[in-house]
Amino acid sequence: MRLGPVSTVAALTLLLSSLPSLVPPAGAAAPGPTGVRAAAAEPRPLHRYFDNRAVSRPDRPDAADFDGAGNSLSASELTAAGWAPGSRLLLDATPLTWPDRAPGEADNVRADGQLVTVTGRGPAVTLLLAATSPYGPAAPVTASGRVHYQDGSSTRYTVTAHDWRTGPAATSALSLPRHHAPDGVKAGRARLYVVTVPVDPTRTVRALALPADPGPDADVHVFAVGLRASAADWTGTWAASTGGYNKVGPWRDRTLRLVVRTSVGGKELRLRLANTFAERAVRLGRVSVAVRSEGADTTADPVPVAFGGRDRPTLPAGTTAVSDPVRLPVPADGDLLVSVHLPGDVQAAPVHGRAIQRSYATGDNTGDLTASRGGAQWRPELTTWPFLTGVDVREDTGTVVTIGDSLTDGVGSTEDNNRRWPNVLARRLLARPHADVPVYGVSNQGVSANRVTSDRYPGEGVSSSNAGVSLVHRFERDVLAQPNVRTVVVFAGINDVRWGAGSGEVVGGLREVARRARAHGVRVLVATVAPCGGYPDCTADVDRRRREVNTELRSERGDFDAVLDFDAVLRDPAAPERLLPAYNSGDHLHPGDAGLRAVAESVDLRLLVPR
Repeated sequence: MRLGPVSTVAALTLLLSSLPSLVPPAGAAAPGPTGVRAAAAEPRPLHRYFDNRAVSRPDRPDAADFDGAGNSLSASELTAAGWAPGSRLLLDATPLTWPDRAPGEADNVRADGQLVTVTGRGPAVTLLLAATSPYGPAAPVTASGRVHYQDGSSTRYTVTAHDWRTGPAATSALSLPRHHAPDGVKAGRARLYVVTVPVDPTRTVRALALPADPGPDADVHVFAVGLRASAADWTGTWAASTGGYNKVGPWRDRTLRLVVRTSVGGKELRLRLANTFAERAVRLGRVSVAVRSEGADTTADPVPVAFGGRDRPTLPAGTTAVSDPVRLPVPADGDLLVSVHLPGDVQAAPVHGRAIQRSYATGDNTGDLTASRGGAQWRPELTTWPFLTGVDVREDTGTVVTIGDSLTDGVGSTEDNNRRWPNVLARRLLARPHADVPVYGVSNQGVSANRVTSDRYPGEGVSSSNAGVSLVHRFERDVLAQPNVRTVVVFAGINDVRWGAGSGEVVGGLREVARRARAHGVRVLVATVAPCGGYPDCTADVDRRRREVNTELRSERGDFDAVLDFDAVLRDPAAPERLLPAYNSGDHLHPGDAGLRAVAESVDLRLLVPR
């Protein structure tokens, strides 16, 4: 058994032909016991199976042999990342624990069908994995296991794995700059991955049979297994995808005050902060939240926010932190101010690069002002959203996620006015034009310059790019791991064809994410690609491939639950390769406020409701 670390994206391609029986369409009756009867063997905790030593100290690199060739993970690099023995890690909305083992002790199991204790209900099971080969980089391989339910049934799953040192950075849970060889520290990357297996949320999971041995040339190593927590009573009211890991400041002992626009309201909220793409942990100071009055001023004293009872959270590299619930009347379609104190030096941060919203910060060495109601010390200098990735309210209506590129991100709309098309869509839902359409929250996961199938940001390291890993590669984090997702609206593809992708590649990527969403019981709407004639690189050949994508989407054969024809909404009938002049922001690529409003108003809200 020899294998490479499992890519989140490839792994989520999951033998999808078997999965529709696992997760019924939302609103459908729960399936009865189906599948193969569970084995009689009793499951055991994962650590009882540990048979491999993956981690060593710099002074004893020979104390572990992860891959059969004497190489291992660096304990000091893991500790710097916040992945010390016993650390709690929230990965893809699943709480996992890094093995509580000292360097040189057995800390993982080479998967070969072992039956592991996993109990409870939830939408998915997540495995923290890495894969190795003693013969050097291994080609991607697949391996299968089974999910066993309390009712005695089981269902097969399949994962795809990539090499721990040469696998894709874009889908890694953690990327470390160095690893250990038998003779000392090496500069080569070491990567760990998470794999998410959809399960039936209406049935109780009893155990997980790990993937079987894929063969003699590779091993799949499992470090942790967990059940993704159900978020049925939370709805996303705001979100932003991390697009890159950018150099900042450095920021020293200052406070950030981030402006976010809600969709739905509620009486209670929670925040989500993330250290996506980092290779080092970051220590934050106090965090607070308040309703905005104007500028950086609040309507009342900001409310302190704790994370697991701690008022100064530390974010391990690659992970998310979800706050404890906060009692606060959250206005629908209103502004919140989320304040984060940074007590030490922060030289790089995970950011959403195009906020289309001016946020605030204090100067260096001004200390903790998270409790401040306002004042002259706040400067409107931030045009990004660092660290903050989500705000949820305690409601069970559910979330609609919009995902795409700059046209969804809001480029072309008026700054500070919240005229992105997802904002307009949220206001339409609040107006309740259809009694049978719930007031869903809307989470905008648009990333400017993003592509469907290729990465602009590589997925590791400090970079000036904040255009993100591909939509395919970020789909698990930005859609499937969001709280209580009912429907996803995908509007993307223009950047792919502008930068040379063929129409088949784009449509194939859209179909892949649709299959994955349906495996998780999420409804999928896809939009046709808008024209960009007149933009410098929107040539006739680009438009030809764009029209090929749209022709294929309009004639699609059941891959999507509905097709939204945004191209027909935005194009000029007299020159269909161009935006309608009234909708053009001025650059011929991005619609302005009127065009984005037309996009949102063209959506039949009843299509958002799972059947």
